[in-house]
Amino acid sequence: MDAATTLISSFDSMSILIEQAFPVMANILAGFGTLILGFWLSGRAASFIRAQTSKISRLDPTLTPILASIARYAGLILTFVVALGQFGIQTTSIIAVLGAAGLAIGLALQGTLSNVAAGIMLLLLRPFGVGDWIEANGISGTVREIGLFSTQIDTFENIYISVPNSSIWSSIIINHSRHDVRRMDIDIGIGYESDLDIAEKALLSLTDDERVKTDPAPVFLVVAYGDSAITVRLRLYAEYKDYFQLNWDLNRRLKTALESHNIEIPFPQLVISRKSDDVSQS
Repeated sequence: MDAATTLISSFDSMSILIEQAFPVMANILAGFGTLILGFWLSGRAASFIRAQTSKISRLDPTLTPILASIARYAGLILTFVVALGQFGIQTTSIIAVLGAAGLAIGLALQGTLSNVAAGIMLLLLRPFGVGDWIEANGISGTVREIGLFSTQIDTFENIYISVPNSSIWSSIIINHSRHDVRRMDIDIGIGYESDLDIAEKALLSLTDDERVKTDPAPVFLVVAYGDSAITVRLRLYAEYKDYFQLNWDLNRRLKTALESHNIEIPFPQLVISRKSDDVSQS
């Protein structure tokens, strides 16, 4: 009886031990399963985002790997926290520590993170692209590269400038290269004795150039009547790629065109009248 009782007691102890160990093993297996599944889903999410964003033509290619990496690491952190809970570890304190650490890092890197946020907005909204001529934050030049932290600009004096993205994003951005066609206004002062019809003919003769757009057609405008000249304007449209060279060429040919039509380009004049001594003494 004693041996049988001992054997039964041993079996009961083993059953209790197995019953207690089973949930622990199940939690461990669930934890490892969560890790494996979470790692796999994080990789799949990153690949999916990379594939989908690469199809969006307006989205800068620089932003594609960044968004994919953010999704992947966010998934890995979530997987790690859930897996710890499956292992029986209290995750409340871990989440609190992660939150505090994130807050501390955010405060320490406030300026850097603002540049990153501004860089993401510039890449998403794309107010300008590489190769565009822009003016922002008092800087004018051609965009060489748009990064997460800064934008590289080459000025027209061939000076390299690295501008923090937050400075660009918080300022007014002027993109001179946004549109393919640009308007050009050329103003010149002519004498009051000049015939406006002839002046119009002279200025429109400059538009006999294949680089000048015919739609909209060039126009002649009278802008203002000044002290010593009538300001007239030649308004035309041209492709952006031809804009600067055409502007220089037209300004160079302008004087010759006016002279060929006998249109005078006056210089400022000041008329001084002197009263006689008799009048001044009276």
